[in-house]
This record gives sequence, C-alpha cells and structure tokens, in this order.
Amino acid sequence: MGAAMAEERSDFSHYGPRFQEGLAQLILDDRVFADQISEVLDYEFLESKYLKEFVSKVFQYRDKYGKHPSRDTMATIVRSEFESANEVTRTQIRDYFARVYASSTDVDGAEHIKEVSLDFCRKQKLKSAMLKCVGLIKNSSFDEISKTINDALNLGSDNDAGYDYIIDFEKRFQIKSRNPVSTGWQQVDSISRGGLGSGELGVCIAPTGAGKSMALVHLGAQAILEGKTVVHYTLELADTVVATRYDSCITGIPLTNTFANKDKIYDAIKEVEGHLIVKEYPTKSATTKTIENHLEKLVRRGHDIGMVIVDYADLLRPVSVQREKRNELESIYEELRGLSQIYGCPVWTASQTNRSGLNAEVITMEAISEAYNKCFVADFIFSLSRTIEDKVANEGRIFIAKNRNGPDGIVYPIFMDTANVKIKVMGGNGTTPGQLATQTTKQQAQTLKDKYKNFRTTGKGK
Repeated sequence: MGAAMAEERSDFSHYGPRFQEGLAQLILDDRVFADQISEVLDYEFLESKYLKEFVSKVFQYRDKYGKHPSRDTMATIVRSEFESANEVTRTQIRDYFARVYASSTDVDGAEHIKEVSLDFCRKQKLKSAMLKCVGLIKNSSFDEISKTINDALNLGSDNDAGYDYIIDFEKRFQIKSRNPVSTGWQQVDSISRGGLGSGELGVCIAPTGAGKSMALVHLGAQAILEGKTVVHYTLELADTVVATRYDSCITGIPLTNTFANKDKIYDAIKEVEGHLIVKEYPTKSATTKTIENHLEKLVRRGHDIGMVIVDYADLLRPVSVQREKRNELESIYEELRGLSQIYGCPVWTASQTNRSGLNAEVITMEAISEAYNKCFVADFIFSLSRTIEDKVANEGRIFIAKNRNGPDGIVYPIFMDTANVKIKVMGGNGTTPGQLATQTTKQQAQTLKDKYKNFRTTGKGK
C-alpha cells in the first residue's frame, strides 16, 4: 500500500532532498539535460521552495538570453536577484549555491537522477494528456486524441543535437581536469603534463623479451602508490606471476628472493594506499567486451577504477572477426580507448614490434607489428629498446613516439634491472624534437645510434 501511495504522489518528495538538490545542480551544470527536462518539468514537482526558485531562475535566464547560464553567471544572479523570495528562502538559496559552487566533483549518482527524474516528469505529462483525452473522446476526432497522446510521449525525449558552437560557448572555457597518473619518470611526466590522463590510451612498443610486461607493471605500481585501484589483465602470464612482479617493483626485493621475504613483502604492501586486481585470461580468449563486463562487475562491487592495464592488446580476441588482421587489431585499440573514456581512467597496453625492432638501438613507430593504424588512436606511445649489450649492462632507451599533450620524438636513456622490476630514466633532455624534425627517418636512426653509443661509453650524449 505504501508503494501505491508513493506512486500517486505528484512531486519528488519521496526521492528525498539530496535527490532534488542533485537534480537542480544537474539542470545548472548540464545544458543538454536542461534542454531535455525543460519540456516536462513543473517547478511544483520540487518539494522545497528554495529549489523551485533556483531552478526557475536558470530557465528564466535561458528564455531571456537564449543561452544557458554558467556557474559564474548564476553566482551574480544569486547575489543580486530573488527579491521576491522571503529572507529564509534567500538564505537557503545562497547556502545551497555556495555548496554547489565550491564542489569540483560531479553529482553523485547523476545518471540515476537524470533517468528517474525524466521518467517521473514524462509520466506526469502523459497522465495529464490522458485525462485531457477523456474529455476529448465525445467531441474530438481520433487524430486529435492521437496527437495529444503522441505529443506527450515525445516530450522529454533525447534531443541532444550536439555541441552548439555559440550556445555552448562557455563550456569550452571551463577548466577540465585530466587527473593524470604519474609514470614514475619525472622527465616523461614533464612532457606529458603529469602522465597519462583520464580517458587516454597509452601504448608501450617493444620486441619480445625487451621487458614491455615489466614496464606495464612499473606503470601500474606507480598508480597503486598514488592510491589508485589498478586492474591488470594478463593474457600471457599467470596472475600470481604478475602479482609477484608487483611485489618486487614496490618493495625492491629481487624476484628470486620473494619467497624468502614473504613476511617482509606483506608488511610493506599492506601499507600501500592503492589496490591491485590481477585478472588472468588465456591468450586470445578475452575480448574488449570481456574486459568491459569484468570492469562493470568491479564497479558494482564498489571499486573506483583508477587505471586499467592490458598485457597486452595484441593478444586479445576481436569482438567481430574481420578479413584483415590489421583491421581487427585497429578495432581492438579503438575499443580500449573507448573503455578509458567510459570508466574515466588511463588505459595502458603494449604492442609487439616486427623483426626490425629485435636489436634496434631506437624503435620508432615504423617497427610496430601488423597494424600501424593502431598508433592513430593512442594518446601516448613510447618504445622500449634494449640490445643484447644493453641487457647485460642493465641499460636501454625509451623513445617518446607520440604525445598528444606535449613534445615527442625524444629519446631517454634508461636503467632497467629486470631482477627487481626497476626502471629509471637517466636524466638529461635526450634528443630534442627540433633535431629529429629536420632529419629523414634514416638520419634520425643514425643520429640516435651515435648519440647513445657515446652515452654508454662516456656517460654523456654528444
């Protein structure tokens, strides 16, 4: 009976004050949603007078000036208007907007609030239309009755026409946070605006045996140390092997000594703020849809996904089989970037080079295996190259092949000890983008080769 009474209510009172305050904030912050709900919203649906006044001012501004108010515009309105409201209501409006203005986070449960409020408002409009039709049955035509119902059904439907260049002018000047996660390499962070950001895809290119899986563990460990929840998908190694590499990377204990230092490792990792989930799939058994389904389960269990690592994308199975393997790989990378945008976190993966990268001094994107087009979708690409001599000396090079957020074409010498998953960029500015831009690919390769051969023997580049 209680449920039936709640269903009969004609306002949002049974959803509670937090729901209604969230709805008012969404109407202010989300112009597209405001467009949609304006067709079906009655201010009387809001229980509190201060929210009715606040929302009505948002829509009055839209009607008067033909554009949606920004937060700064609304701040002026809150300070200067609302003369008709009593003192209590004015105080409530100012207190509410002060909380909204100070908040830099999105409304909690925004999609739920949008869905429920639109559903409620549309049902109220449909109910009104049906009651009106009762009076039309005797004297009006069927077409008029049908039109009344259809008009009510169409109200509040999705009417997003896209980003309006003029109406949405303010939106492109709002500060957007990438929330980058550090790579753990200061030099790389400095040219990538702090690391890989939310909704971005990063790719490590390396030949077999060069250590791309180690590099992915290093990146994941840095995120864990920053307090992030890292979900590491392994399609080649056992989950326990990957977890042991994290043990070594975080504690500095060599991989060969982890069993002997079990208690020491546990004491160290239990103090780490972040969280690691390693999910193992057999090679070529999982698709990007498999990963999405697993991530959705984790979100439902309360996990806030901070970074996703796929080791590695070339070993995923395509969602749809295509004639050309390169087309399948390209679609996999596109889908991975889509996941980064859906979950609002960085996604790191790796790619195998072709034979030309096996003992190369510096690996460029020309050495990427199978599908060069997968480079197009990535936001950040670095290659990891280690010759036989480099492996003996625990040396190597990182080449910044692509960087949407800063300069690329830069090579950094690295120290890499696979015994304890330790990778360090060895200072300096490397080769500048300007130097590379003035050279042909063949000249670039020779310049880099000469430079880093000299580094190995003298400790300084030319």
